Amino acid sequence: MEEEKDQKDNGEYTGEIKGGMRPSMKLVVMGIINKKPKSIEVVLSSQPLEEVTDADVGLQLKVSFVDKAVQRNARQAGKWGRPETTLSYFPFAAGESFKMEIVCEHQQFRILVDGQPLCGFTHRISHLASLTALRVVGDVQLTKVA
Repeated sequence: MEEEKDQKDNGEYTGEIKGGMRPSMKLVVMGIINKKPKSIEVVLSSQPLEEVTDADVGLQLKVSFVDKAVQRNARQAGKWGRPETTLSYFPFAAGESFKMEIVCEHQQFRILVDGQPLCGFTHRISHLASLTALRVVGDVQLTKVA
């Protein structure tokens, strides 16, 4: 059996959001996308590890380079909701750097990439403070997570 360890190397990051999410809070994820990317996932959840399948997920952002899509979803009481995929543009490019901001507002998360609004995601979890973990995984070299 392999030993579990916190990976801080390329492509995986798990961090604590002290006190949980609340309106007017902003998370920043900056990085450089790999040369041949498939996907990047950014998850705001009540538990830091993916293995905890009943953990509430307030926001799951799945960036697919194959489909040029950014899917948003949430999980409550162990059940995933309906994914949202509508986008006005796809801001990510292989080998390029990006700055993603997730702004927590009263009604929704607002997602900006390189300063441009990308999409919103209406809160499905009412208790935002329970969202205490930020996880980033995928084909990206993170330069800053704040």
